[in-house]
Amino acid sequence: MKTKVLTLTGLAAALALGSISCSKQQAQQGGMTAPQIAVMTIEPTTAMAESSYPVTLKGKTDIDIRPQVSGFITKVHVDEGDRVRKGQVLFTIDQVQFQAAVDQAQANLNSAKSAVSTAEITEQNKRMLLNKNIISETEWQMAANQLAQAKAAQAQAQAALVNAQKNLSYTTVVAPSDGVVGTIPNREGSLASPSSVQPLTTISDNSEVYAYFSFTEKDLLDLTQGGTTSVEAGIKALPEVELELANGTRYPIKGHVATVSGVIDNSTGAASARALFDNPSGMLRSGNTGQVILPHATEDAIVIPQKATYELQDLRYVYTLNDSNIAVSTPITVSPFNDGKTFVVTSGLKAGDRVVTEGVGTTVRAGMPITPKTAAQAANAEQAQQ
Repeated sequence: MKTKVLTLTGLAAALALGSISCSKQQAQQGGMTAPQIAVMTIEPTTAMAESSYPVTLKGKTDIDIRPQVSGFITKVHVDEGDRVRKGQVLFTIDQVQFQAAVDQAQANLNSAKSAVSTAEITEQNKRMLLNKNIISETEWQMAANQLAQAKAAQAQAQAALVNAQKNLSYTTVVAPSDGVVGTIPNREGSLASPSSVQPLTTISDNSEVYAYFSFTEKDLLDLTQGGTTSVEAGIKALPEVELELANGTRYPIKGHVATVSGVIDNSTGAASARALFDNPSGMLRSGNTGQVILPHATEDAIVIPQKATYELQDLRYVYTLNDSNIAVSTPITVSPFNDGKTFVVTSGLKAGDRVVTEGVGTTVRAGMPITPKTAAQAANAEQAQQ
């Protein structure tokens, strides 16, 4: 493959030299004036490029609200999209049977307390008689055992009351955290059950949102500088990221990449990553889509307009001017990151080179003599024509 590229490049160079010679002769013999074409002189600068990754947004917490007891819904206190606070009532489930269970458990506890009181009196009397040697120790022991049984029954009744009260409290379904109410599929009269597949609703805490996207294996290598640093250090070194929404606008608050999965999915060759964005206004919601924009800064970069390049045999070229102001076809390589208007050149050009930025692919040819004009002169000429 390398041999073919070198052969094509050599052939292109030979053709360019021949064309230059012919163009010189024609210009000299015919007295032609070289056309004025816009040319830029390469000066290294700081280049900013962006990479975009499709994302799905999720709230910081998305909590499914499920009933703890079975019963019919008697009241829905909120509506879809409402913002709620922690502890706010969301649903009320029919309380009649659970209140009855509490009343019965309370009655059983009262009965058990009475039994304990009676057993205590009996035990005290038996102890007094035992101390006077009126009864045997066995008779007193039986009274003491009955007292212990009564106290155990009271403890059971107390536990039953606590359980009944807990079940009654479950009939009032409250928000476990601040957030926004999701879909409410069941309304008043519907049966709610802990075994139901569908939750009553979902509470999304959207004070912060997570943007989930994927890093390719190449991205991970770039992040770790080819494995010379850790993923954690690479994440800390990343600049702030932006969020482009589904309508193409940019979310006004920047975020940061928080985590990158340590496992690469064999089927996709990518690792899951997560960026975090503050969402004080609640504008972002779980389920939103968009793109995370990750900026890349390159120091001392050579930046040229994309319109100054052309492709041939899967290679990218520009026209540079030699000392005689003759256009020379020059192969270059560019960074895969670009802003859609410019390229960052990684090889093929250096500071001080002059690059043709006008007429590439239309009027400019290799070996063509050119009278260079600056971008400012070209802009002034366009304004004069208008």
